[in-house]
Amino acid sequence: MPHHPTPLKFLFPGWYAIVMGLSGLSLAWHRATPLMGDVAGAVAWVIGALAALVFAVLAAATVLRGLRHADAWAEDRRHPVRHTFIATLPIAILLLATVAVALTGTSPWAAALWWVGSLAQLFVTGWVLARWWRGNSPPAVKDGVPVTGGLLWAGVTPALFIPIVGNVLAPLAGAPLGHAEWSAAQLGIGLLFWPVVVVMIATRIAIQGMFPERLLPTLFVFIAPPAVVGLSVLQLGAPPLLGWVMWGMALFSLLWVGTQAKRIMALPFGLPHWAMSFPLAALAALTLRLATPGGALAVLGPVLLALASIVIVALALGTLRGLRDGSLLAPEPVAAIQPVAAAAPAGHAPA
Repeated sequence: MPHHPTPLKFLFPGWYAIVMGLSGLSLAWHRATPLMGDVAGAVAWVIGALAALVFAVLAAATVLRGLRHADAWAEDRRHPVRHTFIATLPIAILLLATVAVALTGTSPWAAALWWVGSLAQLFVTGWVLARWWRGNSPPAVKDGVPVTGGLLWAGVTPALFIPIVGNVLAPLAGAPLGHAEWSAAQLGIGLLFWPVVVVMIATRIAIQGMFPERLLPTLFVFIAPPAVVGLSVLQLGAPPLLGWVMWGMALFSLLWVGTQAKRIMALPFGLPHWAMSFPLAALAALTLRLATPGGALAVLGPVLLALASIVIVALALGTLRGLRDGSLLAPEPVAAIQPVAAAAPAGHAPA
């Protein structure tokens, strides 16, 4: 397809999911060092550096986009689904700080980066949750996209985990940096709303039907909360059995969402596919964290690490192809938004 004349306008916030995936993979390879040796550590460094480079490019492009296309940024904030992906920016910062601490140790600049990510994530969480108080009254619609309104069924997708549950990442670097208490408090926010989001998504599917096919890759986000919570509570000194509880939840989540793998593979490649990357890396990292030499997880951990690595390489290649052919930095397909009372039948819900 031809390139859009203003591609920067369509650099949606979800692009920071690439940084999340690369950072998560770097941390997973770092966790593999005790089993796989210094080669794993070197791979972690390369992937971590690539994550930082991608973040720098995206950050510069985001600033430029804000200056040239302020209306597009405003539409992102109003969009019922896209606004949740704004949280990928502070989460990317938190993860880059975590990679820095894991690979180089604690330092003032890593602590400063962590505080920026932690406080920004807290702000975005509060902003998203404040929208819920507006209720689900039918919004005004412009070009199929709501411009007012609060919590809409169209916005209840697994992407809601990102701003709400992203707080559980705080202890990964916060504990080594000496901020265990604050990290534990921020972890508590994610733990409070994690089951709430699960119930909301199940309710949306039961009442409104499944969300659009192009968002199916976001199902993998179900894996991330238990995987990251497991890593975080272990970082805070919790008993290993609690980590195993979270590992069981994360592994079952992988098997559960894996039943939709054929449907996902049949989809044209799009930015939502990057939602698969970080959850897979987080599960691999937790498995490697719990692994002991000679144990079953010492075998499963590298397998999951290989799976995450292969998926992320495939996503990177798909992204490069999409940038080359102009299919990524282009307008998204938009379904019409309808009031709840006049909602479409199950299976044809708006998004």
